[in-house]
Amino acid sequence: MLNLTCNSTLEEMGISEVKIVGPLDFHDLARVIAAGCTLIAVVLSLYLVFMHASHYTQPKEQRHIIRILFMVPVYAISSYMQIEWYRQATYFSVISDCYEAFAIASFFGLLCHYCAPDLHSQKEFFRNLRPIAPWVLPINWFAKCCGGQRGPWRTPKSGLTWFNIVWIGVYQYCFIRVAMTITAVLTQHYGRYCESSNSPIFAHIWTLAINAISVTIAMYCLIQFYIQLAKPLAEHKLFIKVLAIKLVIFLSFWQSLAISVGTSTLKIVHPNKVLAYPDLKVGIPAMLLCIEMAIFSILHIWAFPYQVYRRGAGAPFYPSPDASKGTVGLEKPSLPNGGGFLGLRALWDALNLWDLVKAFTRGMRWLMCGVKRRKEDISYKLGAPSDENNLSMSNLHEPKPGQGSYNHAFDDPTTTAYHGVGGGVMSPTGEERVGLIYDAQPNPESMGSSPPSAYGQQHLHQQPYEYDPPPYAGASRTHSPYNPNNTYNDQSPPSRPQRPPEPYQGDWRQQQ
Repeated sequence: MLNLTCNSTLEEMGISEVKIVGPLDFHDLARVIAAGCTLIAVVLSLYLVFMHASHYTQPKEQRHIIRILFMVPVYAISSYMQIEWYRQATYFSVISDCYEAFAIASFFGLLCHYCAPDLHSQKEFFRNLRPIAPWVLPINWFAKCCGGQRGPWRTPKSGLTWFNIVWIGVYQYCFIRVAMTITAVLTQHYGRYCESSNSPIFAHIWTLAINAISVTIAMYCLIQFYIQLAKPLAEHKLFIKVLAIKLVIFLSFWQSLAISVGTSTLKIVHPNKVLAYPDLKVGIPAMLLCIEMAIFSILHIWAFPYQVYRRGAGAPFYPSPDASKGTVGLEKPSLPNGGGFLGLRALWDALNLWDLVKAFTRGMRWLMCGVKRRKEDISYKLGAPSDENNLSMSNLHEPKPGQGSYNHAFDDPTTTAYHGVGGGVMSPTGEERVGLIYDAQPNPESMGSSPPSAYGQQHLHQQPYEYDPPPYAGASRTHSPYNPNNTYNDQSPPSRPQRPPEPYQGDWRQQQ
């Protein structure tokens, strides 16, 4: 029969008063060590945050870097408060655990912005990604046992599908971790959490298990993302960045889990005169975290340097998605410092988490709807070796019956051929809009042509038309960067040929 009461809560356990170092017992000694390490971690981290905010020349990247840097002081302060107030340790621990999810999502967002400046460009980058690295352990083992490249664990043929899978695997942790944090706070308030017990009748073991599965999936996707992009993003020194993130997550979660299992389930360590139960359960893990955060604050100075964002530090480049064409792609634009007075504007930009909400919503949208139509994307056709050599552009962009001979997907400057008319993917100023959420999976086959690509893929607009259709009643020419051929807004242009547009006028005269 299960015991329905939490008999060994921290509230009922006393603190040992045996002196171990002069006038200090273990609790006092832990507080002194934790306070010193917390001070080092906070000072070094805030210094690095201030330098990034003062040299805020790449906002879309440095926004995520500042969020990552805040993880160290959040963990350090939370751990010290757990030592200071043993009985309220649960409330402080869930705060740092919740921020861990935002740090992982921010690191993934940073890697995405290393590849391309916005979500629209990132989709184009991963659509043209060649080659796609196979899944690492243990998914590749599952694939061998479950049908290989025909089974559910196969490596996607499309780089965009691969990107969406990794996207969901990372951002799901934000939702799961926040939900488990709220669950822990509520159950602790009503006496049903019982951190000192791993019994299934209490919420502690369930939140621990769900968080373990969720963080494992997120970290696996990050590792897969790193393996795929390690060479194209070599200039950013991803290894030390991944190490700085992975070790913090590993130590904060798994060492606490190991101590919890060792003291509550396996009974390896028992309370004694020197170490009381709260010292084992809370004091030792929290003190270790404070020491580790001081070390990580030093590591972050090398992992996330601010010097590369100084004005005149050099022209960085976005990578090329095709490994056969080299690793250097487009040059990043040089932007002025946008941090504001003392970097306050940069701090406000980093604390605004609305982009993470949009990212999670986009992932759920693709998981529920876009995954069903993923094979309609152009990347599936370009990804097949047999098709890539034989597929002509006329077949690739052939209009569907009843659609007409001319494409009108570019009549709206916020539209691309991959997202449909009225998609609202990008505003004329280049800022991401809420429309990103509704275009989780593009559907290029519904369009007659595709926009020019910054990465050198085949597109219809690379070959000029011989004639330009004439104006007629009800037609209006649309000039925009998304309509390079100046098509007309009508489905039935007249068949009478006219002289070509000005860019081709000289060649036309020579032909005559």
